[in-house]
Amino acid sequence: MKAVNDVNVEIAVVLGKATMPIHQLLKMGRGAVIELDSQIDSDAEVLANNQPVAKGEIVVVGENVGVAITDLTIPNT
Repeated sequence: MKAVNDVNVEIAVVLGKATMPIHQLLKMGRGAVIELDSQIDSDAEVLANNQPVAKGEIVVVGENVGVAITDLTIPNT
């Protein structure tokens, strides 16, 4: 079990996606807003090492932002 405890996993949470020309991205400054393809009540996608593993709702507790897992995804093997 010790070997498993020492494995690092990169976790990312995807709120939505957007596509834009690189010149538009380069012109963005502080405070710029990027419109995403998801709705306000859409689930966020949780990725482990770039693989989807769960979906969840964004939650705010005090000054912290987190994800409440609502559904686990079985990774493709």
